[in-house]
Amino acid sequence: MGCSHDCDSCSSGCSDNKAESMIKPLNAASSVKRVIGVVSGKGGVGKSNVSVNLAIQMSRMGKKTVILDADFGLANIEIMLGIRPRYNLADMMFRGREVKDIICTGPEGIGFISGGSGLREMTNLNRDQILSLVRMMYELDHYADVVIIDTGAGISDAVIELVASSSEVLLVATPEPTSITDAYALLKTLPRHNGFDPTATSIKMIGNRIQSYEEGRELYLKLNTVVNKFLGMDMDYLGAIPYDERLPKAVMQQQPLSLAFPDAPAARAMLELALVLEDEKKEISPMDTTRGIAGLFTKVFKHQFRSR
Repeated sequence: MGCSHDCDSCSSGCSDNKAESMIKPLNAASSVKRVIGVVSGKGGVGKSNVSVNLAIQMSRMGKKTVILDADFGLANIEIMLGIRPRYNLADMMFRGREVKDIICTGPEGIGFISGGSGLREMTNLNRDQILSLVRMMYELDHYADVVIIDTGAGISDAVIELVASSSEVLLVATPEPTSITDAYALLKTLPRHNGFDPTATSIKMIGNRIQSYEEGRELYLKLNTVVNKFLGMDMDYLGAIPYDERLPKAVMQQQPLSLAFPDAPAARAMLELALVLEDEKKEISPMDTTRGIAGLFTKVFKHQFRSR
């Protein structure tokens, strides 16, 4: 079926009309843009599922939402959506494509930019390429109300740069000891980054695959106590997502849980998280110029360039 963003295939049911609506620039009077980085200390804790389902719930609220798959080279988002985009971020950087060319339309009208493969090219950008990318990414502020960045797992340089430069960070963790330990390790690296400002970064934890909401709260208190004591940082608690046997079924069907099983407990929890995030948006000042994808990328590459 047709997708005006040149997807080779699109099994999610997006229409030409939805695709066209995604690439229309937003009105100048649109609300303040948000960049939400979704991170985890280790792989396999459900970070990408959280990113996709939050994007769908926010889109249902009337927000133009774009997911940037920043797990460069692994392309998890497109696999979960059952969509194979023709272009990715590397095509914009090195092969002449524009932002509007690489935004593919997924279910419920969400947009996504594939991390694709071959993005190792971006690990050694020169000054001209850095400035070029910043200019290109400025355009994304015109196409979305909310940009959700699905980062890679762990503490790679790319992950730390994105987390350190984001104003809103969602840390996904499960009750497994390895998840807790790796989440702490991720947070421990942040103060060492010269671009990290704890007063300008809101870190919120999401407990995933929990057996009860009490367990989710206990997970947060355990991790936050250690983070506060040894790192001098504070996290907020966004909420919890219960273990749901229908989630792996949705993944196997290459459909987001919120579409495949909208009444599933985990899908309802995703909606609650999205509602909390939307309510918190009211506290964002329209004069805060560090918000938006342009602000994030400007800070990311300014810090990278200074460190050379």
